[in-house]
Amino acid sequence: MQETDIGNKEDGYIWHRKPTSRKAPMVTVVRTAQAKTVRFLHVAFDTTGESFIAGDHHGNIYVFDIGRNRFRLVQKTGQAGTALAFTLRRTSEFLVALADYTLKCFDKDTKQLVSWMRGHERAVSYISVHSSGRYAITTSSDTAQLWDLDTFQRKRKLNVRQSVGIQRVFYLPHSNTILSCFSDDSIFAWESDTLVCKYQLPVPDCGPGISYKAFAVTSDGKNLVSAGRSNLLHLWCLENKQLIQVIQMPSQVRTIRQLEFLPHALDSGANQTLGVLSQDGVMRFINIHTCRLLFQIGSPDNALTSVDVCPNGRHVVAIMDNGGINIYSLQSLTDELNQPPHSQVVAVKHKKADQTVPKVKVQSGAVHKPVPSSGRRTEAKILRPSGVSDDKENELPAGLNRKRLVAMLKEFGEYPAKYRMFVWRTLLFLPENYAAYGSLTDKGLHVAHLSLHDKYPIKSQKLQRGLQRVLSALAHWAAIFGEVEYLPLVAFPFVKLFQNNPLLCFEVVATVIVNWCQHWFEYFPNPPLNILSMVENVLAHHDKELLQHLVDCGVTSQLYAWPLLETLFSEVLTRDEWLRLFDNIFTNHPSFLLMTCVAYTTCSREPLLQCSQKQDFEYFFHHRNNMDVGAMIKKAYHLMSNTPVDIHPKTMLSDFTPLTKGQYPIFNQYPEFIVEYQSCEREKIRLQEMEYLRERQELSVMHAEFVRRQADQETYYTQQELLQKAEEERRNTLAQEEEKLTRQREKLAAMKRELKVKELQLLDASRRRFLKHQQKMKASQIEKLDQEISRKMDLRDQETAAAIQDLEVRQMELEAQRRRLEEHLLKEQEETERRVGDDVEVRLRKAERESENLAQRLHKPNKNIQDHEGSLAEALQQRLDLGWEQEVVARLEQVEAEHDRNTERLTEIDAQTEAAESRLTDTVRAAAGKTWEEVMNTRFTQQHKRMSPRNTGDLTQRSSSNGIPHTSNGTTEANLPSTSAAFMNQQHRTGATPRQQGPTRVCLNSSSPTESNSTNFSLDRGRAQLDDGERELLKEIRELRQKLAARAKEGISMSSQSVFSSSSPVSQ
Repeated sequence: MQETDIGNKEDGYIWHRKPTSRKAPMVTVVRTAQAKTVRFLHVAFDTTGESFIAGDHHGNIYVFDIGRNRFRLVQKTGQAGTALAFTLRRTSEFLVALADYTLKCFDKDTKQLVSWMRGHERAVSYISVHSSGRYAITTSSDTAQLWDLDTFQRKRKLNVRQSVGIQRVFYLPHSNTILSCFSDDSIFAWESDTLVCKYQLPVPDCGPGISYKAFAVTSDGKNLVSAGRSNLLHLWCLENKQLIQVIQMPSQVRTIRQLEFLPHALDSGANQTLGVLSQDGVMRFINIHTCRLLFQIGSPDNALTSVDVCPNGRHVVAIMDNGGINIYSLQSLTDELNQPPHSQVVAVKHKKADQTVPKVKVQSGAVHKPVPSSGRRTEAKILRPSGVSDDKENELPAGLNRKRLVAMLKEFGEYPAKYRMFVWRTLLFLPENYAAYGSLTDKGLHVAHLSLHDKYPIKSQKLQRGLQRVLSALAHWAAIFGEVEYLPLVAFPFVKLFQNNPLLCFEVVATVIVNWCQHWFEYFPNPPLNILSMVENVLAHHDKELLQHLVDCGVTSQLYAWPLLETLFSEVLTRDEWLRLFDNIFTNHPSFLLMTCVAYTTCSREPLLQCSQKQDFEYFFHHRNNMDVGAMIKKAYHLMSNTPVDIHPKTMLSDFTPLTKGQYPIFNQYPEFIVEYQSCEREKIRLQEMEYLRERQELSVMHAEFVRRQADQETYYTQQELLQKAEEERRNTLAQEEEKLTRQREKLAAMKRELKVKELQLLDASRRRFLKHQQKMKASQIEKLDQEISRKMDLRDQETAAAIQDLEVRQMELEAQRRRLEEHLLKEQEETERRVGDDVEVRLRKAERESENLAQRLHKPNKNIQDHEGSLAEALQQRLDLGWEQEVVARLEQVEAEHDRNTERLTEIDAQTEAAESRLTDTVRAAAGKTWEEVMNTRFTQQHKRMSPRNTGDLTQRSSSNGIPHTSNGTTEANLPSTSAAFMNQQHRTGATPRQQGPTRVCLNSSSPTESNSTNFSLDRGRAQLDDGERELLKEIRELRQKLAARAKEGISMSSQSVFSSSSPVSQ
């Protein structure tokens, strides 16, 4: 057999080599952590049957995949689980019930929490999921709850009485029927949708009740098997709601813990093989029809605690007593499952009205027919194995043996804590009379214990209610228990011990009262003097010195024995010491309690001998002391064996007598008349008290009414005073509030002013920022304008330079033309002078000839001579003027045409430029606009100023002497001043160029000082005007910038003035 220790690994292989053993488990899985074994608690298969989940007591949940031979850790819940189940519809999700009473749903693939459900107040012991996977039922000892797995919400809750516990609630396979099984062996069937009770299975009346604990249903949902605290199996047919067979397991089986059917592919859901797990840890598989034992797994040495079978019937997983997991293969365990059914079968008869249910004993390898019954209550014969002896004295219920328990108790001094309650229930033979106890509790709380919390206050309300309920049941059982004052002290330890099971608590207390409190109530209401005398006699026999010391100190048995007995040692012992003591008390004769009282006193001999005051003794027997409980118990056993018979309490007390089953025994060992008298007195007192309370209530009502009226009056006057005070206070408050309101308004106004100032400041700042932004924008625009102007100026300069160059070239051309014109004019002038000279010579010669003729006629009168001279001069002058005028007019027309052409060219060039170029054009045009007449007038004026008077005088003298005018070149000319003046006026009027004296020439652009004002077409003066225009333009730009800066300053000053002007009204 292989063994795999998964340790702290989160995944790995289940087995490392293929399993070969046929009978033994395939593999055993264990988990150790820090050299300690971590126990697995629960397992559950999924719907496929190839994998299962297992949870340990540390809260770890593992998935074991048998088909893939892998395991992995899927969740760490942190606390132990109490039940596991898969949800069927979503194959990857499973339900876990935890120790904190909660229910969680996880996904094994994603390892995520799907839902968290709360609602139980006790641990969930079983989870049943509907075949559709839609609903689930969780069962605890006090309730069963129905959950919707789609919404994870609770739909219904089944509550039962506390006296009737729930064993299990589960769904039938492939059905909407819910079966609920209770601790009183009743089984009910409910409709899943409407939760209406469909039927109830009859409670078997043959033989004692077996307290159903285990249940199993076939896959087709037709048969139910139930079992419990016996070796009997009840087989029910759910179709006809009857018990059809009772199967008896071997004698080794005393209690059945679990039942599981093995599914088979060929049985169509009518499962025949049933696995029965008993208290010895062995699971036996039987055929329910042949009652034949097929095979078994587990052994007393390797005991099983729980088993789960996969849905396809291939594997069985069992949790061992040592905490490990065994995985079995069903096909390798036995061959009977694969063989045809045995030919020898048992005829099963249904139960009829005149027959009892047949009972069959299961034995290995044989089949026994049931013995037919001839009567109504005839029991079937049960075969017992040989070698079994009946020891009724030492035989206890549930298979325990008193001798073995006594041996265990002597060996260890106490019973195991895990099984102590079970041992006590067995030793005390508790009948568990649910019906009788229910009838007692149905009577409610007893009148004597209604005010129990006033006399015995307990912090835990649960313990308080439990104690009150048990005492009330005892008082209803026997009237004296409603009068005994120390009864709560006797019952309280057991109530605290059995607080979750009040029935057992009541029966334990009743058993203690019936057996260990014998003769306690004979001297009621006084302490049991007879019992105390027994204790004193035993103490006197075994320790006379101590008894004498107690007598000398005035301490009686009511002081040193009765406090121990009335509290059953709960005041002087701890919980563990008390449990250990009562392990021995319940195992021995009832007189052992009295011997224990004597043993406690004698074991405390030394400190008691040191005490002399009565208060010291009282304190000693009412408080815990340093006491060795083991020594005290040994001393009690010593006293039991060494006390003489005549004074031994055993001779005076009866042996142990358990409570009767069905109904509790009658308890009347007390003076009834005293109890009745006290009851009557108590009833009278109660009635008187009720009357007194009624009168007191009426009086209190009247007093309350009087007090109310008085209080109303006082309240009225007080209210009036309070109203006046309140009115004054309100007035003062109003005044204060008005002052506060005024101050607040002032503060608010100041705050508003501040906010307004801040707002204005912000506006001013924003405006300043805006103005700065505007200035920046203007500056950038100006900068752009400057750049544009500079660019245009550069362009203009370039164009001006080009125009100047063009003008210079044109000037050079004009200069060349002027020179050519001057040369042409000089040539024409010379030609004209030559022709004029020739004409003059011709005329002079003619004049000389005429003068000679005239000389000859000297004798004529002067008048004729003068007339002839005037006419001659006028003719000559008119001829000369006519020629000169024609010539000068032609030349002037040519010059004006050339001037017009030049002007048009300059206008076209200047039109392409801007203001400066226009100014340049105007300057050039102005320079070129002077008329030729002004130039000629200026030259004539200058020439006239340069003419010397000498030449004029010589010319006059010569003219006068000769009578002929002379020209400037020395030729003779007629001396006619009027003619000369007319000629000069004509020249000035026509604007012609005068003839030069001697070698004088006409120059249009002469650079000589005598001709500085002549017609010079140079651009020097136009260039100066252009420079002046540029300076003026730059000056205008500077003025524009200054104006913009002045405007910005004015805007800032105006905004600041507006801020101050707006803030002044607010401040006012």
